[in-house]
Amino acid sequence: MNLDPVNMMPWSSDWLWSLPLSVVCAVIHVVGLYFIKQRFDHLLLEAAEYKMKIAAMVFMAVTIVSVTLLHGMEATIWAAAFRWLHALPDNKSAMLYSLNAMTTFGHSGGSLESHWQLMGALEALNGLILFGLSTAFLFAMIQEIWNRLGKRPVRGAILARVEA
Repeated sequence: MNLDPVNMMPWSSDWLWSLPLSVVCAVIHVVGLYFIKQRFDHLLLEAAEYKMKIAAMVFMAVTIVSVTLLHGMEATIWAAAFRWLHALPDNKSAMLYSLNAMTTFGHSGGSLESHWQLMGALEALNGLILFGLSTAFLFAMIQEIWNRLGKRPVRGAILARVEA
């Protein structure tokens, strides 16, 4: 295994850019999810009992759009960094590359300058973490809605329906 520091140096700038970008995106994501949760709590307190189901469905739809916008904003931050570093030729290719890396889709057809390719992989790692946070958040929101609506399935109730 060759650990020649001269050959490793070009990748140090990838790490120096990627780690702060990852932290900034994670903070933006957590703060965004916090504000979504605050709105959710307010909505559930204000919604009348008979309107709770409709309010919960509408809120989940708005939450999904909001989380998608958060991911888009974070991909835009990475795309701006790629453009500023001249790793990609134009804004369109930078945004497309960034969304592909963030979602680990990887079929944009574009590629980074060879010096910045590790940064693209680190963006994909950041995207995986952010999507994990979003998935956990959406799961928790659905669980809370079910709990508040009293619709948590009980094993006995399921069996009673099956036997009927």
